[in-house]
Amino acid sequence: MALSLARHFRNQTWAARLPSLTLLLVLVFATQFFAFTVAIAQSVKRSVIPAPSVSPPDHLSVSPRTWIVDVAANEVRAIKHPDSYLRYRIRTIDAKGDRVRDTVESRDGAVARLILKDGRPLTQEEDRAERDRLNEMISSPSEFAKHIRSDQSGKKLAVELISLMPDAMLYTYTPGQPQIEHQGSNRQIVVEYAPNPSWSPPSASAEALTGLSGRMWIDSKTRHLLRMEGTVFRAVNVGWGMLAHVYPGGKVALDQTTLGGNRLIFTRFVEQVTVRALMVKTLREDATIEASAFQPLPGALSYQDAIRLLLATPPPSK
Repeated sequence: MALSLARHFRNQTWAARLPSLTLLLVLVFATQFFAFTVAIAQSVKRSVIPAPSVSPPDHLSVSPRTWIVDVAANEVRAIKHPDSYLRYRIRTIDAKGDRVRDTVESRDGAVARLILKDGRPLTQEEDRAERDRLNEMISSPSEFAKHIRSDQSGKKLAVELISLMPDAMLYTYTPGQPQIEHQGSNRQIVVEYAPNPSWSPPSASAEALTGLSGRMWIDSKTRHLLRMEGTVFRAVNVGWGMLAHVYPGGKVALDQTTLGGNRLIFTRFVEQVTVRALMVKTLREDATIEASAFQPLPGALSYQDAIRLLLATPPPSK
């Protein structure tokens, strides 16, 4: 079991680390096993689960778990049923530097082109290498298929963890908290979460939920998760420590925004986590990821056409 999970983690891509409720849960415990790829935001399409037709006059009169059930259902539905396509920029700042990628979502998965490094345009040699990489992907569908299979595996894990959240945690209202900036004018429900001591993880992956606590901001009308903060408040062993040992003190934060057509997408994700991987190496993950310049696409493109669209766009010159 531990060996199969280790292989699973090593084969994952950043597309599997969804910037969503799932991402915060998975990244804390598996971040060192995932490589940065061009499809970080592939699966952040959000479908809306309508609010109940009759809402109580006092939003806090219902159990806080009720909100989490709806939030989790929104996230699972989003993962299983993408319904829109976007183009946007992804900026990643970590130990490897500061990189910006032009990203296009296709019906087959997201593709991206590196356009800036450490605040500067690519050199001719760097741009040529990036073009060669993308052209090779067009001519080799099998390589792209490998990415998609890995992404689907990540989605399955995401659905598993999200579905466990309502019972894995205990939730309490924290009224009086400042409302976060958001283009919607709906009231925000703020809840704090902490592991449920009577809940037993059904799998090694689910152990990730037992060391995380934090706070969520939820749109009271759409049941969208707008912001989530998390802290690793105690050390956690995943797979009896053979997969990972997560040190206490790690922090993660996620911000999301609503676009036209009720689409929710992340705008910023920050993680600062220390993990000992496979009982061998201690790794520190300190990364900030931002998404911006969102443009809706008129329809679904094949991944080859999405790459051609990227290649047809002149890269920044300054």
